[in-house]
Amino acid sequence: MQTDHSTHGVDRSKISVMLMKLFDHWGLNSTQMLGLLGYSPTNRGLLSDYRSGKPLANDRDKLERAGILLGIHKTLRLLFPHNRQLAYTWMTQTNRAFGGLSPVTVAEKYGIMGLHQVRSYLDVQRGR
Repeated sequence: MQTDHSTHGVDRSKISVMLMKLFDHWGLNSTQMLGLLGYSPTNRGLLSDYRSGKPLANDRDKLERAGILLGIHKTLRLLFPHNRQLAYTWMTQTNRAFGGLSPVTVAEKYGIMGLHQVRSYLDVQRGR
């Protein structure tokens, strides 16, 4: 019997690998990675599983977080098309717009609402 790892036509195995590569580009540690994905910091083995292609959990929270994170990445690439380094470091730099916290810290502190806050801020900066 074959298992279906796709949701809405997107392969959750590919999503998990893409997120791990993105987190590496952003220079995140395992605690930050797990926090952004909505997992306990003690769940470090999961990151290795995701790196090797284990499908992202098929639950609404995890899929929503993945969508927001990938959307943040896309928007950063659009905002800084000629400065990939800035696009990759922006998430970990302190920002006055977030009270001096980094976007990653905002997302860790406020969970899914923090991710939405970061994404909304970037969408405004992009001129939507």
